[in-house]
Amino acid sequence: MHAKDILIEGFGRIREEVHAAVDGLGPDELNARPGSGANSVSWLVWHLTRVQDDHIADAFGLEQVWLSEGWEKRLALGLPRHDTGYGHTPAEVAEVRVDSGDLLTGYHDAVHERTLEALRSLTAKELERVVDERWDPPVTLGVRLVSVLSDDLQHVGQAAYARGLVQSAAS
Repeated sequence: MHAKDILIEGFGRIREEVHAAVDGLGPDELNARPGSGANSVSWLVWHLTRVQDDHIADAFGLEQVWLSEGWEKRLALGLPRHDTGYGHTPAEVAEVRVDSGDLLTGYHDAVHERTLEALRSLTAKELERVVDERWDPPVTLGVRLVSVLSDDLQHVGQAAYARGLVQSAAS
């Protein structure tokens, strides 16, 4: 198995877990926050998808799906165009409200497809390419991809947990 195949498998698992966290939830459940400072399922899935979209586009010199395929307008969150959710306050988290799980999974699926397109052509040598010199040591493509996988897995796990809390409270 090649490194790109491992990455493709990892991002595929994130997609599966995003669908599991969102499928079957209505607007109230998607947007419910288990506590005043907690994140909703919709914010968590939107955020992890925005980060993946932003970082993959930057690393491979692509335009973000959020902008190029009109997801910014479809989700109509009223946020700055390049907002990914980093540093959001509880009040900003509360503003991210999505009325349809299909919109969240649709956006995620579009980002997932763009990610796979980028990864399919990846060579082992390209993983060593520096993509961010603001860090010491500079960040390589391989490190950036693992970072996105890690961040996405943490957030989708939080979304699954938030889903469970919301569903428990409703029953």
